[in-house]
Amino acid sequence: MYSWQNKQWQHIMQQGAQSPNSKLPHALLLRGRAGIGKQDFALDVAKAILCQQSSEQQPACNSCPSCSWFAEGTHPDFMLIGAEDSDDAEEVVKKKTTKKSQISVAKIRQLIDYLTLSSHQVNGYRVIIISPADMLNGASANALLKMLEEPPAKTLFLLVTSQPQRLLATITSRCQAIDMPLPSRAEALAWLTSQQVTQAETALDLAGGAPLLALQMAEEGEVGTSLLKNLALGAKLDPFTCAPLFLGLGMERAIETLQKWLFDMQAYKLAQVLRYHAQQANALQALAKSVNLPLLLRFQDTLLEAKKTANHPLSNEAQLENILLQYTKIFKVN
Repeated sequence: MYSWQNKQWQHIMQQGAQSPNSKLPHALLLRGRAGIGKQDFALDVAKAILCQQSSEQQPACNSCPSCSWFAEGTHPDFMLIGAEDSDDAEEVVKKKTTKKSQISVAKIRQLIDYLTLSSHQVNGYRVIIISPADMLNGASANALLKMLEEPPAKTLFLLVTSQPQRLLATITSRCQAIDMPLPSRAEALAWLTSQQVTQAETALDLAGGAPLLALQMAEEGEVGTSLLKNLALGAKLDPFTCAPLFLGLGMERAIETLQKWLFDMQAYKLAQVLRYHAQQANALQALAKSVNLPLLLRFQDTLLEAKKTANHPLSNEAQLENILLQYTKIFKVN
């Protein structure tokens, strides 16, 4: 658990999973920005609830058999459901992606079968994490909804999402929502420094204040630098050589990278300020002089639409090539 999550942790622990009079709800919805540690928090909650010696003061003992099973990934009363690796090698090569875009109904049906069994620990809880929950498709969401309407006894569902608006309203209404916080800048910088991130302020700015995303960006280092150098080329960028670099981030991150770059370009053109890319001020200043503002605004709308389908199993490389080609056209060519 991260220090900025203390309040949310206490709220859940005070409901007393280990108490005979437990007031834990059957489902919690952990929602908040990407890169703030929501799934890590969910795992810590699951571990504490399953621990045989936990209490509000000592959430997980890390020494009982339950804690050992959890650490080894073999706890019989715990299940984590998320995006699956594609099992179609030809599809992976063709689409340049290793992730299915949705949590399949087959996974939820397996969960239904699993929950018909008795828990391993007598009178113990079972904990199910679904992350990211916004990747449930129509069929799997409806199958989950039926379980949430008639939840099994002593079972806690933890749904984790950065995009709660994508969830069915009926699913959201059957969960207790927990808003996961963004840490203060000072707290985030202290944590990044503890992780030996040397340019913590730059990484945190680029990540919009999300520390785990900042850490990931810092670890990507050379890749991120290369992408920004390509974007600084403006109309001279080569979409076909640049697209594979962006694809390495994943479609959603690639679009977010472009959105942040355009945000700063627009901000510099209109007000000479930067939010995400202080280190690239000279490049953005030059681009701001040549960018066509109406075309930039239209391109931002294009990216918003593209982000809505970022997790769909499309030909991502071809789509990115088209997006980057549109990027080169927002500049005035002398």
